[in-house]
Amino acid sequence: MFRCETAILGGGASGLMLASLLGPRHDYRILEGNATIGAKIAVSGGGRCNLTNRRLDPRRYRGDERFISRIFARYDNRWLLDWFGRQGLEPVLRKRWQYFCPHSAQEVIGIFRRRISPSKLLVSTRIEGVEPADGGFRIRTDRGTGTARRVVVATGGMSYPRLGASGIGLKIAEALGHPVVPTAPALVGLTLQKGEFFFKSLSGIAVPVRITLAERAIESDLLFAHRGISGPAVLDASLWWERGEIAVDFLPGFALESLTRSPRQLTSPLPLPRRAAKAFLDALGVRDMAGRRCDAETLKRLERLKDYRFAPAGTMGYSRAEAMRGGVATDGIDPDTMQSRKCPELYFVGEVLDVTGEVGGYNFQWAFSSAAVCAEAIES
Repeated sequence: MFRCETAILGGGASGLMLASLLGPRHDYRILEGNATIGAKIAVSGGGRCNLTNRRLDPRRYRGDERFISRIFARYDNRWLLDWFGRQGLEPVLRKRWQYFCPHSAQEVIGIFRRRISPSKLLVSTRIEGVEPADGGFRIRTDRGTGTARRVVVATGGMSYPRLGASGIGLKIAEALGHPVVPTAPALVGLTLQKGEFFFKSLSGIAVPVRITLAERAIESDLLFAHRGISGPAVLDASLWWERGEIAVDFLPGFALESLTRSPRQLTSPLPLPRRAAKAFLDALGVRDMAGRRCDAETLKRLERLKDYRFAPAGTMGYSRAEAMRGGVATDGIDPDTMQSRKCPELYFVGEVLDVTGEVGGYNFQWAFSSAAVCAEAIES
């Protein structure tokens, strides 16, 4: 089917960046299961692609911080912004910290299309497996078998299966001797147990919250949804939540004692949308009375709004997840090259690895930076 120097498995963010950074004379092929490249890029960030974040910090990633730091020490957000700037794209800063495409995610995909020859793209080619062969690797696909001296696994994770995501990269890793850290949906909404079913009646309402779990405090918006809770705060929380309770402060920065000085009904001075305030009062068994009539028992019940503890039932699954946590264990990967320590000329980049960032451009940054380290190693 094909023979090349380097086979890049996956036409997503990491695979496309890798190909774009290889020299124009480099003999490579990108194998992509979809009919077009960059499917996940196209839908990210509401179609505007959140490329990176001003606050790039390994502590915002689930994974080995030392491993992540080694990659970002060489290719960080400044490098990425400069690289895109040299391609004619000037990302726009939004939400104080997040860099987006000025108009559309298609601007990023367009850059990659200009830098990658169509003759090096094998789309609608589903990868079935990789095995060592004389002088390299044999790559099996649904369209035949090819060979390459080296293989770069850039297949991504299992989120967005409707866009072609699968676990093939993990299967390849295990077949070639790499352990895989157990995976789960990440950056995803959480579902509810019976005690919090009343949240569903608030679908469409967003409120600022502070979520505490796993020794982390996350401050952003929570969105009540038909199936549970979502929004940036919950998506970040899902990256760290395993099981058991989370604690939500639905009134961050608000002093409950101030209610006792208000002549208005509680649903008015509480800094929540009225419908949400009424639902919480009902759930807590508190009558909607004038604030100044609150006694000690009432205030004690209302304190739960500052520390509302409950155990989610689970997540909304890979179909709704923005990322996958877990993946190929990084202790078997050289952070200076992204090459396997177990299998020479086998490389891993991007989401297939056990590195997952919070919401806000962190995962694209990881994909692009790990690809840059890999490209430098291959070209050296």
